[in-house]
This record gives sequence, C-alpha cells and structure tokens, in this order.
Amino acid sequence: MVEGNSVKTIVLASASPRRKEMLEQLGLKFEVEPSNHIEDIQPRLKPHELAKAISQKKALAVASRRRNAIIIAADTIGVLEGKILGKPKTAEEAGKMLAALSGKSHLVITGFTILDTSDNRSASKSVETRVYVKKLSPEEINSYIASGEPLDKAGAYAIQGLGATIIERVEGDYFNVVGLPLSTVVESLKKFGVRVL
Repeated sequence: MVEGNSVKTIVLASASPRRKEMLEQLGLKFEVEPSNHIEDIQPRLKPHELAKAISQKKALAVASRRRNAIIIAADTIGVLEGKILGKPKTAEEAGKMLAALSGKSHLVITGFTILDTSDNRSASKSVETRVYVKKLSPEEINSYIASGEPLDKAGAYAIQGLGATIIERVEGDYFNVVGLPLSTVVESLKKFGVRVL
C-alpha cells in the first residue's frame, strides 16, 4: 500500500527471481526493471560500503528512466576472512570458493537502496548475516558444482536451493542470505509511505 495523493509505482531494480519472489511474499504490487549495472568490486571500499554503493548505482540507473516511482535495488556479497567473494563464472572458480568456505563461517552482506524519483529522496542500508558451512568432501563439492547452482551466485551457493544441504547454521536474517533482508526493507519502506502491514 502506497500512501499519498499520486500513486507511485514501486520498481524492483533487479533481475533476481529470488528478490522478486520475496517481494511478492509481502503482497506488494511492483514492477521489475533490471538495472543492468555492471557490478564493479572496488577493493578500497569496506564490504558494507561496497554493497550499499553498488545498490545505489543500480537504483540510480533505473531511476533515470522512471518518474514518480519508488525504486528498490540491492546487492549481496559474501566475505570470507576479510576477502570479498564474488560470483564464480566457471566451475573451477566455484570449486575454489566452496573449498575455501568448507568448515568455516563467513559473512553475507546485502546492501539495499530505496529511492523516490519524485523528490530524489533515498535511503541505503546494509545487513549482515553469519553463515556456517559444513565440512565438505571433494565429492560433495563436485556434485554440487555439477548441479549448476553455484555459478553466478555470490559465494558459489544458493541457500534457498540445493545449497541448503551444505549449510550448518545461520546467525541473523536468513532472507538476507537469499538476497533481501525483508524486515529491514519493510521498515525502510515506511519512510517512503509504503506500508506492508
């Protein structure tokens, strides 16, 4: 529900089917318009700042094409021992990433930006969740890579898919690991006149 005189369109600036499903869970009426922003990992930025910066760029890319809209953009990154985990492009990259994660905990950080194109107001936040990965055998890693799921996923796994089988436990917001910290997003949307409950 969007409050105010003129009805604003809510736009999800993401090609992620998981983010789309999560917003649909909330009963929000929205449109999807991927930003097509090329994610550039800037090593000088700390992980929380980086996730927020990428989400801001995604929001701005879509905002330039929309009037009277509320844009929601997000970016999720993994961080292992201070090193940012990108999205593996090859099976070999995925194998190295999963071997590094095996038996350890890492952080998943999602930065998100909400931007109102009618007055250019925006808010960016980031949420952190700690994820513990089971000790994985080479066979388990190879079998998981063979499923195709790890490719192009931050940290080389999808917790809402087959990746659930390699996760020991999660400390914090589970939805954040999927790609959108729902309760924090809902709280932030209130400031833009959008209420879920």
